[in-house]
Amino acid sequence: MAINLEVPKKHRALVDQAHQVAMNMLRPISRKYDIAEHEYPKELDMLAAMIDGLSESGASEGAGATGVRRDSDDSDKKSVKNGANLASVTSVAEMCWGDTGLLLSMPRQGLGNSAIASVANDEQLERFKGRWASMAITEPSFGSDSAAISTTAVLDGDEYVINGEKIFVTSGERSDCIVVWATLDKSLGRAAIKSFVVEKGTPGVKVERLEEKLGIRASDTAVITFTDARVPKENLLGSPEINVEQGFAGAMATFDNTRPLVAAMAVGCARASLDLTRDLLKEAGIEVDYDKPAILQSAAAAKFLQLESDWEAGRLLTLQAAWMADNRKPNSLEASMAKAKAGRVGSDVTLSCVELCASIGYSEEELLEKWARDSKILDIFEGTQQIQQLIVARRVLGLSSAELK
Repeated sequence: MAINLEVPKKHRALVDQAHQVAMNMLRPISRKYDIAEHEYPKELDMLAAMIDGLSESGASEGAGATGVRRDSDDSDKKSVKNGANLASVTSVAEMCWGDTGLLLSMPRQGLGNSAIASVANDEQLERFKGRWASMAITEPSFGSDSAAISTTAVLDGDEYVINGEKIFVTSGERSDCIVVWATLDKSLGRAAIKSFVVEKGTPGVKVERLEEKLGIRASDTAVITFTDARVPKENLLGSPEINVEQGFAGAMATFDNTRPLVAAMAVGCARASLDLTRDLLKEAGIEVDYDKPAILQSAAAAKFLQLESDWEAGRLLTLQAAWMADNRKPNSLEASMAKAKAGRVGSDVTLSCVELCASIGYSEEELLEKWARDSKILDIFEGTQQIQQLIVARRVLGLSSAELK
């Protein structure tokens, strides 16, 4: 199978639509909701309804962040498919060219929705259709080591009883339900970790507080506690069986689909910084010549060309990871490579653009300083830079998590 890394023709209309939305709807309110942290961006309701309509009509495959379900149809393995995963990462990148925090605030476009799309069975997909799902993984006792989860889920009749505390839950207050990661049996380690859809309003579920943050301030980030919260056993995503042989693989399948989405967010935010910086450099009399060696250009132009090449590497890795998912290829290695590269590049590019534009970049006169603040989280959540490099090393060397820590 050969991969063409240009945007597929069938997705170009979707990408163009996303760019128009980013430019005309998100950019104009970007600063407003950065300043008004915790205030819900009501303008997004109309946009969410539009995306829902496109999805219902089938006119826009993979619009938004939820189109990450893997196609299990093996009837035509020889054909190359550009499906929902590729559509999602390209449209998400365009939306983050507008504003990352606002994308993360989109109703029914949460990372929990991506988790449901990735691992839910057909009955669950139908039951949770139209719900806005946040995802709760991180706890006070750990950050990136998802296997250290201590939140418990104990089966009691037809319900699981969940106890624990989750922090840094994106859209934790605004969402309709929460995909909660909990362990069925701590003594069995990673294999016993499962995800559960917990409806808001369930007795024992409480949003304790909202965090104040460096960036993505339009998006609410919550601390949520679960005290004897009872959840129907049908709300466990995937298989309830504990397969020690499989280990953490079932849970990690969610990340294989969501990490390229976060990488795409970094790609989009960095692209916004590059586009504006090129224009500002031009206004200052510095032309970036793509046909001339960097060594023959000004220091600012040479730096800009280096940032462009780093950005392109992150973009291509992101497209590759999504394309592999569409074509039913294992992509755990590529998903982590894309997240590691794009996350680091996103942060480097946006901060370097602030530096290149000096006082204009550092002030609130332009959005450059905001994008630098927003991009940092994309190198942290869904697995930090260091965790991604560890995963890549394990995959390349063929070592287990116990063998390489």
